[in-house]
Order: sequence, then C-alpha cells, then structure tokens
Amino acid sequence: MANSALNAQKATTTTGIQDIMANNRQWVAAKNAEDPEFFKRLATGQQPRYLFIGCSDSRVPASGITGTGPGEMFVHRNIANMVVHTDLNLLSVLQYAVEVLGVQDILVVGHYGCGGVAAAAANKQYGLIDNWLVNIRDVVRLHETELLRIKDEQQRLRRLVELNVIEQVRNLAKTNIIQNALRGDKPPRLHGLVYDIADGVLKDLQVDDSTAIRGLAHIYGTEVKPLVAAHHAPAPPTAKEESSHYEGALHNPSQVAAEPATA
Repeated sequence: MANSALNAQKATTTTGIQDIMANNRQWVAAKNAEDPEFFKRLATGQQPRYLFIGCSDSRVPASGITGTGPGEMFVHRNIANMVVHTDLNLLSVLQYAVEVLGVQDILVVGHYGCGGVAAAAANKQYGLIDNWLVNIRDVVRLHETELLRIKDEQQRLRRLVELNVIEQVRNLAKTNIIQNALRGDKPPRLHGLVYDIADGVLKDLQVDDSTAIRGLAHIYGTEVKPLVAAHHAPAPPTAKEESSHYEGALHNPSQVAAEPATA
C-alpha cells in the first residue's frame, strides 16, 4: 500500500517535470523556426533596457504582462514588490542593473489582490513573513489618514497596493545607487505601475521620479566625497629599487629590521 502511494507520487512528479521539458523543447523549436540566430545572439550577452521589481505572485509574469522577450528585462521579485534597504539581494540586483547593465527604466510593479498587502493590513500573525510585512505596515502608518477615509475594504486594499508601489519607488530614490546614477549622463527613470489581474491591464501611477523624495532631500540626500590619501602612505619604489640588481633593503634581508618573535 505504501509502495503504491510512493510510486504514484513519483509518477506525478515525473510527469510534472516531463511537461516542463516538453514545453522547453517546443519553445526552442518555435524560436529556431522564427529566427535561427536567436540563441546565438542571446548567448553573446545582455543589454536589457528595463529592471522589473515585482511581486512573486505566479499570476504576474514579468515578461508576459509587459510583452518583453529574453534579454530585454532584468527581473527581481519578492513578496509584495518591496524595496527594503537591508535586502542585499535587491540591492545587488539594483546595483548590477544600473551600474553594469545600464538599464534605462526601473519599474516597481504591484498588483491588485496582492496577498502580501492583504496580510499586512490584517491583524494576524503568519510566522516568519510577519517580519517582512512590517515594511508594508509602515506604509499603512504613513498613509493611515487617507486609508481610514475609504470605507469599502476592497477599495482600501486596492489603494494600499498603489501607495505601497509609490513608497517603494521613493525607497529606490533613497538608495545611494540611484542617487549616484541620477548625477550621471544617462540616469535611469523610475516608474510605479499596478497590474490588474482581473483584466490584465497595467496602470501607470505617474510617480515623478525627479521629485520622489522632494522635501526630504535634507534627510535622504547623500553626496560622494573624494577619498583622501593617507598622510603616511609609503612612497612607491624607485627604478633602482625595482631593479633586480639593487642590493638595498628591499633585496638584502640583513638590512631589514627583524620582526619581534611572537609566542
């Protein structure tokens, strides 16, 4: 009996991965038929125009809802599309996308019906994720007056989804990665979007990236200061010292002060 259940579970698992493998082969065949050079070009490197910061929700596929293909969009996803300043994963993705890949547009994409936002708005505990949801509850605290005016619960949650996206765009603007990039020749543009699963349409919240932290620059604004050379930095070796024929202190152990022995 136990063996039958185990075999059935294995069969289900095998069937699942076989579907994935079959879908992959079909996709490869379709791409090659459409463009025989597609994968060769893709293998030479990536120059994506966009960085997508979205929710991990399986109903919100980054490429699918934006109509982008392989190589066009760099993607980071987490619960409720958060930009948390202690999240080294997000910060690493952001720095690589901005400073190495040179993305032109950064999209923070939330979605209506977000389970993470709903959980943060509820007075319940869910376990480990509660520590992450605190960041959304901070958004509730910042906009509590506006949210309390909305009597309908669903409409209040929809507005919280929008406010959360807006605050995450502001969190992007607070990072030194974005502040430094905005001083460059081709600064990335920041956008806040919300996806409606019910109709598939993206809504632009018109977040003005140039004023994302206007009025708060005296708190969050930072400037790069040039590194100051050490006063007692050793002088570089002379040409004579670098020569293999030089017999000064660098090459004669007897002229180098012995270090005191340690126990």
